[in-house]
Amino acid sequence: MRGIIHESGERVVLLTSRGRRIGGRVALGLVSMAVLGVTGYAWTQLSRLDAGIVTADVIAPSAQLPDGPVGEPLQVAQNILLVGIDSRTGPDGNPLPQNVLDALHAGDSEDGGDTTDTMIVVHIPAGGAAATAISIPRDSYVDIAGGFGKHKINSAYSRGKNAAMNSLRAQGLTGAQLEVKANEAGAKLTIQTIEQFTGLSINHYAAVNLAGFSALSEAVGGVEVCLKEPVQDKFSGASFPAGKQLLSGPQALAFVRQRHGLPSDLDRIARQQAFLSSMAKTVLNAGTFTDPSRLSALVGAIQGSVVLDRGWDVLSFAQQLRGMSSGALKFQTIPVQSLSLPTPSDGDAVKVDPAQVKAFVKSALSSTTVAAVGEPTGGIGVKPVAATSSVAAPPSSSASSSTSSKSSTSSAPPALDGCVN
Repeated sequence: MRGIIHESGERVVLLTSRGRRIGGRVALGLVSMAVLGVTGYAWTQLSRLDAGIVTADVIAPSAQLPDGPVGEPLQVAQNILLVGIDSRTGPDGNPLPQNVLDALHAGDSEDGGDTTDTMIVVHIPAGGAAATAISIPRDSYVDIAGGFGKHKINSAYSRGKNAAMNSLRAQGLTGAQLEVKANEAGAKLTIQTIEQFTGLSINHYAAVNLAGFSALSEAVGGVEVCLKEPVQDKFSGASFPAGKQLLSGPQALAFVRQRHGLPSDLDRIARQQAFLSSMAKTVLNAGTFTDPSRLSALVGAIQGSVVLDRGWDVLSFAQQLRGMSSGALKFQTIPVQSLSLPTPSDGDAVKVDPAQVKAFVKSALSSTTVAAVGEPTGGIGVKPVAATSSVAAPPSSSASSSTSSKSSTSSAPPALDGCVN
């Protein structure tokens, strides 16, 4: 890191012809549920999804919202926390098979540490026709809720989970049951930390693990991405040529998980946003909801990979968001001040200003400007495959003008316009 960096924050993503993790990973599950009300068959499949999905008691009573009238647009604005967890267990608490971990280049059941590699807060205003997704860099150095002190924000999950283990064992819990309840504690601390950091109240929670993201991308028949340069990374298993390509399964996971060889972790976020926008585009426009086998595979993948907060009525929620299929999904990233902040015990972290982040979030969510399908918008910066513009986040008072100018005027060559690192 040379000097102070300002993240190019806003990526406006139109749901035109194609979305971790996952990280972002879980946004597919959200978008899928949002549009599964289009046909009678799709509605039947959503009923099946609602009956079989794993849930967790993680939302505080004060943040729970009443269900709106069935079939009517969303009555109240909602904030949904989507997380991609670097976990080697399934939603049911059982370890993932070693052959699955091998295929995903995920080590073994002892690796990972249950950190949240992807954190995205999705704000859906009343009416439900559009959404704003705000990415939070996983290494942001913040105050962890619950008195844990300052650490990287992605450690909140593992800290909450590990702190609960002894008391849960004392209650007689073991095996998968222990894992599930400990995961709830991790999710609660993550939610509390995000709320404290952003100033938002989290109303819903969705999480997906490594294998789940792979399964979701396979279920939709692959996702188109575009790279500026060829990639070879033995750690994530990423091995891709430059240009556009269709990725699914372990390849898709490698695309959004790769850290080594990228200029910074912000480039990883750009990949996740580009991938999720392209994935959403695929789900909404590739006949997923009129193809029985593809729709069944998608529902099965969500059931086997996604954990939702208990009490989230996905049937009602999907009906309320039917308009989103003709709206827009806008991606943004919180402003950062440095990518190389030395810390006492966590190595280099991402320096953020909580007051600046709260102001940025408030401004982002108060904007009502969201482009409709097919409407081109001007913009600056490198653009993901399905994105139409990139606007710099509000500058820090200490940001250098030369760095800001450099980040806001760079663009990809015409042949690679829309590609990411």
